[in-house]
Amino acid sequence: MLAITNQFGFLPSAVALMAESPELLQAFSRANSLFQQSSLSPIARETLVLAIAERNGCELCVAMHTPALIRLGGSPESTDPALVTLRTFANAVMDTTGAVDDDQLDAFIAAGYTARNALEVVLGIGTYTLSTFANRLTKAPIDPQFAAEKDHSLTR
Repeated sequence: MLAITNQFGFLPSAVALMAESPELLQAFSRANSLFQQSSLSPIARETLVLAIAERNGCELCVAMHTPALIRLGGSPESTDPALVTLRTFANAVMDTTGAVDDDQLDAFIAAGYTARNALEVVLGIGTYTLSTFANRLTKAPIDPQFAAEKDHSLTR
């Protein structure tokens, strides 16, 4: 939890609540560390996290990760074709529980992504499904530091 506290400058309530299960906190921390090492760019990773948060209805995650994306120079409303394709592909993976059709995978690859990136999308979905589900289960409140972003939505 020290690393997370150092990252944010405080201990987010979601992390404190997740720590009720040390195994869950450890699983999320390890999976997130691996996800951060993936070959997806930092902007692509944050875009993916926001797509997952939106899909899973985690307002807290949207509020936490929107500023992170903006700090990287990205935008939740980005019309960058590669990021739009990433969001579309991630939603297809979630909607089909991984059974995307060939056209969806081909479109993802045609946008400049790789088969490795497709699997890293699965890693991101798994990692942030842990987080979003735990946050919703524990009814983790939005910390005041993130409150300005709580109404942000990726819905288009």
